[in-house]
Formats: sequence, structure tokens, C-alpha cells
Amino acid sequence: MAPAIPSALERPHFIGIGGAGMSGIAKILAQRGAKVAGSDAKESPTAEALRALGATVHIGHEAGHLADDASCVVVSSAIRADNPELARAAELSIPVVHRSDALASVMTGLRSIAVAGTHGKTTTTSMLAVALGGLGLDPSYAIGGDLEGPGTNARHGDGEIFVAEADESDRSFQKYDPEVAIVLNVELDHHANYASMDEIYESFEIFAGKIVPGGTLVIAADQPGAVELTARLRDRSDLRIVTYGESADADVRIHKVTPRGLTSEVTVVLDGRFLTFTVSVPGRHYAHNAVSALAAGVALGIPAHNLASAIGTYTGVKRRLQLKGEAAGVQVIDSYAHHPTEMTADLEAMRGAAADARLLVVFQPHLFSRTQELGTEMGQALALADASVLLDIYPAREDPIPGVTSELIGAAGRAAGAEITAVSDPATVPDVIAGMARPGDLVLTMGAGDVTDLGPAILARLSS
Repeated sequence: MAPAIPSALERPHFIGIGGAGMSGIAKILAQRGAKVAGSDAKESPTAEALRALGATVHIGHEAGHLADDASCVVVSSAIRADNPELARAAELSIPVVHRSDALASVMTGLRSIAVAGTHGKTTTTSMLAVALGGLGLDPSYAIGGDLEGPGTNARHGDGEIFVAEADESDRSFQKYDPEVAIVLNVELDHHANYASMDEIYESFEIFAGKIVPGGTLVIAADQPGAVELTARLRDRSDLRIVTYGESADADVRIHKVTPRGLTSEVTVVLDGRFLTFTVSVPGRHYAHNAVSALAAGVALGIPAHNLASAIGTYTGVKRRLQLKGEAAGVQVIDSYAHHPTEMTADLEAMRGAAADARLLVVFQPHLFSRTQELGTEMGQALALADASVLLDIYPAREDPIPGVTSELIGAAGRAAGAEITAVSDPATVPDVIAGMARPGDLVLTMGAGDVTDLGPAILARLSS
């Protein structure tokens, strides 16, 4: 039986309904029978998918799009205060609900797993959703990206488990009460909302404090930030902590990761026994994500060998080292990586997959604030590629910061030995790459903005 829809969410209106987090909640509510409506800036496959579920989706933001009888307006932290639909909600005295509160409501009454931390939340959440579904447990899930298999970022299932990607960027992950939580790592990121590592640790401590009494925290044993958080939580008697990683003292120890082209074979030691399974994405970083998913499922009581086999059926998430195609002997792969740690992990994974071939990168920085704080590290990460094309900063929700441009990354990269070509007009990138690429090369489009749109254009240009 589907959990009852809270009265406040019976007729919700989502501002920015096409966003990864917003659309997932909207889909689940529509599948449960709510009368869902919303607006987004432009048409998209996500908008069409929502309409197919019975939702009303308007394009553009106008006060008239908000129905007078809406039970609430759902917003994310990206929605500005001057949004006309938000202003109309105030005129009509319609309650405004943050996305995280809406997600917490749809999770109520289910056994939930919340996946937080840097980096790999979407991948880890997806691995769990696919594996649990493959075992016939029919979970509900809300993910920040579309699965390659089911082709959606959210689903209402009839099972008792709900798997959610928990966003720490705006502290919204503090709204959930999971039975099991995963923390992949704790790093300084999201500079618009956190001023220091102490603030971030405090935020994660609050998140861990919301785990139900007797619940489990699955946390990395190899990452300094995760180790520090673990030390801060050790005194909690009502919390079971399970560590995973390559450290000798990890509770779930990664014994070996063997590259197999664009896949990996992973061997772990769990309860004193060796267990080997396949991860269908390359690199140690994704192997660690898979092991965290394994540990979380075991914490819910699922047999490890069954879960390990089911994780092997995961085929990826859009934008997470997603193969877009091949033309003229050149493979084009897409990566969402936009933080230096993510960039390094994906570039190292691609280096391993490339063997003796060259790795060419098209990188689009995401956010002025992130570039200001981490531009040097981004440039250093690009030194792992044979050559890179560097685009202008994708602003997303931010206004420009004087003096902050992608040249901060370019200068740091060149100082680290990277070969970087700056390109201001994305439309010229396919020609630039066609002039650089040779048969056997790998081309990686990388970033959290619209750089993903360049993959098909590059393939078309290579074909011509």
C-alpha cells in the first residue's frame, strides 16, 4: 500500500519542477495520486515524463501558472525570492514548502537510506535503487540523476524501503530521519552556504543525529573528513557505525580493485569472508561507492552475496562517466564532475580505461564561488589529461564575482603542466576537438552545467 499523501501535498505546485531533485518528488507524488503541477524555465524530456504521469507542467515562470486551489508551493534553494509564482503564493496565502521537507514527507513510514557527502551521492543512491529492485524489494527512490536502466530519477515502489540522495549543500539533509545513512566524505564545498570546515562538520553531526535510535551510519574509513566525523560521533551509544574502505581497520575492507576496461572487479572482506563482485563503471572511486552501497544494504538485513550480485547489474547514471557514443574511432564520455576531488577521480578512472590512448577533456567550471575557492585545484586536476579545452564559468544560480574567470583554472593548470586551450564560444568546441582527436582517443566532457550538450555535437563533427 502506498503511504498516504500528506494533505499539504495533495495539490502541490513545484517552481522549477524540471530540476533533478524537484522532479523526483513530483513524480513520486504523481504516482501516489496527487494532483501535481509546476513550472520550469524550458521544455525538457523531464517535463514530458511528468506530463505522462498526469502532471501539469507550464513553461516559464508567471503568476498565472499557480492555481488558486494549490495546497502548497514547493521550492528549492535555487528559487529566488522575486519569482512571480512565489509572490503569487504569498498573495493567496498558500504555504511554501522546501523541497527537503516535501521529500521528508514522502519518506515517512518507510525504511529509509539517505546518501550524503562528497562525492558520488547520485551513483551510490542509484546502485542501491537498482540492486534492491533487482532483488525484488521494489524500493521507492529519489535520485539526483537519471538511471541508465529504468531511465528515471525517481519512482514510487510498493516495497518498504526508500532510498534518497540527501543534499548537504544547503543543510536540507538535516530534515530526514533515516534508518541507515551513508556519508561518502566530508569536504569544504558549497562555499555560498558554509564558511568553514567546522560549519560543515557541525552540519553532518546534526544529520547523523537524525538517524533513528539503533540505526546505522555507513562512512568512509580512508577519507580525512569522514575519519574526523567518525571520531566526533563515536560517543553515541544509540548509533551503529560501519566503516568501509581500503584501511586495514575498516569494518568492510576493500581488498582489491581490478580494472576491466570500463568496469572493475572488486573484492571485499566482510565479516571475515572474501566477496568478489563486478562494478559496471571504471575506477577506484566508483568501487568505493559500490562498497558503501553494499554495507548499507547489509545494515538493512539483506544478505551480502545477494546484494553484491545485484549491484553488478547497475549500468550507470546519466552524466556519471556515461558513454555517449563513438565516431571515427574516438569515444565520447560525459562526466558531471565539477569539484576537484570528483574531477581527479573521474580523470584517473579514464586514464586507467584509456590504457595507451590519449585523454582529451572539455571542462566547464560550475559556479563563480566554487571557481574562486577551488580554481587552483581544478587546474591541477586537468593536468591528468593529455589536453583540455576550458570553457567559461557556468553561473547557474550565481551572479558574477569581479576578477573570477575560468582563467584562474587555466593558469593553475598550465603551471602544473597541463595543456589547456581556452574557448569562450561552446559552439566552436566540436571543431576544436575534431582538430585534436585521433582514432583511439577518449574525449571527456566534464562539468555540472550545459557542457553535457556538447557530446552529441562532437560525435556529429567527428563523423563528418
